[in-house]
Amino acid sequence: MTVVSETLMPPASALNAAAVRSRVTVPLRFPDGFTSTAEVLTFHGLVDGKEHLLLALGSWEQALLAAASGGRGPLVRLHSECLTGDVFGSERCDCGPQLREAAEEITAAGGFLLYLRQEGRGIGLYSKLDAYALQDTGLDTYEANLALGHGEDERDYTAAAQMLAALGATNVRLLTNNPDKSAQLTALGIGIAEQVPTGVHVSPANHRYLAVKRDHTAHTLTLPHLAGNRQDNA
Repeated sequence: MTVVSETLMPPASALNAAAVRSRVTVPLRFPDGFTSTAEVLTFHGLVDGKEHLLLALGSWEQALLAAASGGRGPLVRLHSECLTGDVFGSERCDCGPQLREAAEEITAAGGFLLYLRQEGRGIGLYSKLDAYALQDTGLDTYEANLALGHGEDERDYTAAAQMLAALGATNVRLLTNNPDKSAQLTALGIGIAEQVPTGVHVSPANHRYLAVKRDHTAHTLTLPHLAGNRQDNA
């Protein structure tokens, strides 16, 4: 069963305009030694008022020009902030490896990595950690959110669509396994020329978490069987 975000989205015609606020070059280096250079953009007018970032990577300007001429659009990843996975390397989820993978794939193809400030599928850092505690008692990642009085997934990608539209990226290749991201962007007027699957970053610590995402929200994941996997979810 596919469960999309419970947040009501405005139609594409009602999408408020956003504008680039600032742009700065930032050299990137990941723990495994991979390097890239990002043009980091901030924005005025984002609908939720949060400090989301857009990292323009690789030959992104050429990718935009190619899309305008009917070619393949820029490669785009909507990455939800995950302090535990992105910064501390938590294995309860696959967020850190997905962020690292996206940086390399988008650098090679030309496009945008949107770093969205919506920790814990939109419920916040403290609530996410509370959900971890409930998961340790047997609930899965979605059940834990509901038990805390939250939605299964509270993320809204309206601001992401605003950011892309501000750069003229209205037709993109989306790097994701999550059908809700494609559905929301399409409803907001961003064309999805292709949905590019991410790698499957599985371990004994996150196997059940990934299986629940596959079975409950139709993430496009093919998982190996791992003996003795823990019941950890993010």
